[in-house]
Amino acid sequence: MSTPWTAQRVRETFLRFFKERGHAVIPSASLIPENDPSVLFTTAGMHPLVPYLMGQEHPAGKRLANVQKCIRTGDIDEVGDNRHLTFFEMLGNWSLGDYGKEDAIRWSYELLTGRNPFSISYEIEKGGKEDGVERWFGIDPGRLAVSVFAGDADAPRDEESVAVWRSLGILDARIAYLGKDDNWWPAGGKNPGPQGPDTEMFVWIGEGSAPQTFDPKDDRWVEVWNDVFMEYSRAPSPSRSPSQGEGEKKISWYEPLEQRNVDTGMGLERMLTVLTGKRTVYETDLFAPIIREIEMLVGEVGERRGGVHPRPREGMKPSPTEGDAAERHRRIIADHLRAATFILGDPFGVAPSNVDQGYVLRKLIRRAVRAGRSVGITKTPWTPLIAEVVIAYYREAYPELEQHRSRILFELREEEERFNETLDRGLKRIAALGDHVSGIDAFDLYQSYGFPPELTAEILTERG
Repeated sequence: MSTPWTAQRVRETFLRFFKERGHAVIPSASLIPENDPSVLFTTAGMHPLVPYLMGQEHPAGKRLANVQKCIRTGDIDEVGDNRHLTFFEMLGNWSLGDYGKEDAIRWSYELLTGRNPFSISYEIEKGGKEDGVERWFGIDPGRLAVSVFAGDADAPRDEESVAVWRSLGILDARIAYLGKDDNWWPAGGKNPGPQGPDTEMFVWIGEGSAPQTFDPKDDRWVEVWNDVFMEYSRAPSPSRSPSQGEGEKKISWYEPLEQRNVDTGMGLERMLTVLTGKRTVYETDLFAPIIREIEMLVGEVGERRGGVHPRPREGMKPSPTEGDAAERHRRIIADHLRAATFILGDPFGVAPSNVDQGYVLRKLIRRAVRAGRSVGITKTPWTPLIAEVVIAYYREAYPELEQHRSRILFELREEEERFNETLDRGLKRIAALGDHVSGIDAFDLYQSYGFPPELTAEILTERG
């Protein structure tokens, strides 16, 4: 029987693979970027490494790998569906002027499939197992497809990546050529700093065999990994350089980097979902204990109401609207309090406030508290109970959470109690206003009761 995939096993497998290939494993950087006021949180594994991608020497060498804690806040309002998360872990490996596209792509293929067509022991490896033990992630190559940069006026079509994929057995029908919005990082190519074309890897998660032709718009193809080839730096203003035509000048925003780098990123949560065959990440071991704790809190409410549970009993199906709403609220609680626990437990420490990172933290906690009311949680304070589960689960991977446990629980308790008072006052006022809540009313709710305008809008949207 094969060992089940867990988040910790995915982390260990990824890091062991690259350690065996000469990479130094470096620790996750803080969630709070150092010396970079342009962003509130670390959003990708490459973020803390920008100086080294630009040419500064890294003390650990030219080959690096790590698991980076990340926060992305642009889609907070979308959390609750099957795709969006606020906190996530990014598995990454980097070449700082060392290896290039060929090695990066071959290693990506080998880690994903457990196969290396260029290895002497390929006949052993091509089954994805050795001595009955799963080699690396063991994904069937028949479920793989890739995309590459199609080329434009600034940069040529990435034929080098295509040639490597073909040598690994990827058929042309499984290779998609896409533009800068899809196969360039940062997407669109308009951000300053190091960047370049990328190749993305997709796994078929639909029923039955994967179709022969890869359609990037079919969401049954799930992107699991992205290899970025940082060959350029975008300048603050365009430059003119001679083109092939006599007397003509070509305008370009891009300058070739002296040091060409490889920067890869694999979302742990998404990879774990694919490897376990789960419908969503909320069904994996990353979220299962958190969801169980939420359901226990909801169940306690049901018992106090004489056994009438606000969630359906086993074997009973709620109406689609009620079921979807309750599921979404549970996911919001799990996602937001997991993210809040990591922000509070960060070595640089952030407290809820009305500005910058503190504002995001406050929003996460308050949205979770309101979602708790929506599913019937009345026990107070309850947010520290969820944080305790998060701390216990991540104790091995992120010991700093245990180190800052007291601070995490204190800040959650204080913010929950403050917001409950605000919520009670604001909800009474909204109820008194009836169906006619104007922009002036929303402003007054904020000024008089501290009731956030976005929360007023959210409540009114739910009321229709």
